[in-house]
Amino acid sequence: MRVSLAFLMFAAALSPAFAQIDSAPKVNARLIAEHTTVAPGSTVTVALEEKIRAHWHTYWVNPGEAGAPTEITWSLPQGWHADAIQWPYPKQLPVGPLMDYGYENTVWLLTDLHVPRDAKPGETVILKAAASWLVCAEVCIPEDATVTVPITIGATTAPPIPSTERKFAATRAKLPQISPWPARYRLGNALDLFVEGSALATARPVRADFFPLAQETIEGTGAQKLGFASDGLVLRLVPGRKMAKAKTLDGVLVLASADGSIKALSVNATPGAVPEADFDGTRNSLGIGLALLFAFLGGLILNLMPCVLPILAMKALAIASTSGAHPREAAREGFAYGVGAIASFMALGAAVVALRAGGQAIGWGFQLQEPIVVAAFALLIFAVGLNLSGVYEISSGVTAGDALTQRGGAVGAFFTGVLAVVVAAPCTAPFMAAALGYAVTQNAATAMLVFAALGLGFASPFVAIGVSPRVLKILPRPGAWMLTFKQVLAFPMYAAAVWLVWVLAQEAGANGVLAVSAAMVAFALAAWAWHASRMAHTRWRAIGGAVALIAFAVSLGCLWLVRASTAQSAPVQVSGIPSTPYSAARLESLRAANTPVFIDATAAWCITCLVNEKVALSDAAVRDAFAKNHIAFLVADWTNRNPEITALLQAHGRSGVPLYLYYAPGADAKILPQVLTPNEVLNAIAR
Repeated sequence: MRVSLAFLMFAAALSPAFAQIDSAPKVNARLIAEHTTVAPGSTVTVALEEKIRAHWHTYWVNPGEAGAPTEITWSLPQGWHADAIQWPYPKQLPVGPLMDYGYENTVWLLTDLHVPRDAKPGETVILKAAASWLVCAEVCIPEDATVTVPITIGATTAPPIPSTERKFAATRAKLPQISPWPARYRLGNALDLFVEGSALATARPVRADFFPLAQETIEGTGAQKLGFASDGLVLRLVPGRKMAKAKTLDGVLVLASADGSIKALSVNATPGAVPEADFDGTRNSLGIGLALLFAFLGGLILNLMPCVLPILAMKALAIASTSGAHPREAAREGFAYGVGAIASFMALGAAVVALRAGGQAIGWGFQLQEPIVVAAFALLIFAVGLNLSGVYEISSGVTAGDALTQRGGAVGAFFTGVLAVVVAAPCTAPFMAAALGYAVTQNAATAMLVFAALGLGFASPFVAIGVSPRVLKILPRPGAWMLTFKQVLAFPMYAAAVWLVWVLAQEAGANGVLAVSAAMVAFALAAWAWHASRMAHTRWRAIGGAVALIAFAVSLGCLWLVRASTAQSAPVQVSGIPSTPYSAARLESLRAANTPVFIDATAAWCITCLVNEKVALSDAAVRDAFAKNHIAFLVADWTNRNPEITALLQAHGRSGVPLYLYYAPGADAKILPQVLTPNEVLNAIAR
């Protein structure tokens, strides 16, 4: 049911939060003319720019289930007249049980103004408008402003300033265009909107959102389900209470394509036949069999990716410890490692599926987008390094030689598999990306099968070593040399911990680094105090245990402080190539201007991404090609959660980074390999 503006005002006045809102404007408005000098008898477009405070929003022409649109009242010189506001497509803004349609951050509302033919060249006129709007967050506040812009009358219309021209072009790209395809609707238990066009059935947009022009024709909070017929698309909506009396269904249909572009269509649907459509969401053409094969191959190749290098130390030590063991024991440890790896992949997969089902825009590697998780991983790997260095021992053995030949076992192998997945999971390997992209579009059971196949592929090399007597015979016999070997292998773990601290610096800033560093120092003290006091007198054992317990508690407390740390870090930059942050609007604007675009979807915690950027994108020939061809370089930095970048990945069948896209002028996106070389980039540009 529509909430009236009066009700919103009354509710706002009664709200305790209302009294706490500062008196400063929530929207800063100004007028911007596309041309500062115009000819008599011409038309000039003027934008009302609304710069909206973070977490607040204004409204579209149909505000949805609550709110009110912006209004502009013009005071123009004699002979001038204004057309209606041109509204860019809005976004859905859920507010409690209601669904609003509006704008956040910055929006330009365009109006065409007509210059009279008898305007005198050389004269400067002032265009004046009284604008009013409702701006809402937890409460709604009506605001208004009187804004002006000077215009000079000239013999001819002067070209616009380039920066202003680009902004007007970007805004026009968001204006709905009259649909070239006819539309019909069928009203039953559901409201099916059919747009008839074989091109739509072929292109298969990855997302569609419908914004009705009339209130209460659809339920704003109802699901909008996209399906395809042989000759068009069908959007299944939940009808509103006024739809039964409506004669047409008018509105804006916003389509997101697989290449990341967005198109808004103005549709006028009449009642009629709607064909049966496929709403299963099976747009990914892999199929379950191929997806499982790709998942297995991707997991297998993942062992060779840079992400896994930090835990090769743990694998090497585990393999060495099985040398000379009974074949049955070696196989048992191999299978235990496999169970740990597969279970971990399935646990991460289940988290991805559950969070996405709950509406979270996440993908593979989501865990390293949380600073406290990165800090916990850094502390865990640092603790493993201390154990390898001999600062403390987990097993009960007290002598190096015999203890190392007997320690580990199935439990140790299981947790080695878990740790391997923890560090390796943020990366994606060839084949693996397509399989993950398929998995996140399927039901939970199918998705879990794909994640299990991924874990099986990842674990298979180590399992094969454990069950192969021939390989075990080649390995050197266990002995005291393993103590030195174990201590040497601690240093890759320390290096991995340093890398994770660097990642944390990008997400949580200096305070986050300080907190995790303090946690590491406290943990090192706890480990040393515990180990050093075990062979001491009873009294000193108690003191050492107390010190260890207190230091361990301090370590966890320092780790918890990471939650309160934030960083406003710049996007990941590639040496030598000027770049700008990715946004769908920026991509759309560049493509509308026929500018070639290269997108680097990356993250600070993705080692493969960083290697590709150093090896391929920082190559001198690549830099020269970007400059020569005037290629716009957009960096989609996914270090922290970003729903817009998640949507970009999903639109191209991916669930994680890296992803490299090249848009030649007028062409669809070309997806480049995940293991990138300079030649791959140069060839894509040349083609």
